[in-house]
Amino acid sequence: MSGLQRTCLAFLVIGGINWGLIGFFRFDLIAAIFGGSYTALARIIYGIVGLCALYSLTLLFKPSEELERRREPEIR
Repeated sequence: MSGLQRTCLAFLVIGGINWGLIGFFRFDLIAAIFGGSYTALARIIYGIVGLCALYSLTLLFKPSEELERRREPEIR
């Protein structure tokens, strides 16, 4: 897993936790930390989470390296 993929995964976990808090408790953690959901910094965080989600869509269609290794016949 590349550094970009790990970074995107971290942002997606943050976004997922935030959405869980919104869904269960009506509490927006990002807005609480950065002073409201319409502040510039909060909107940047929301935008980064969205871009990471779009990038992570490409991982769904990327073949797994493990599966590729299993499909190749071993030459001895």
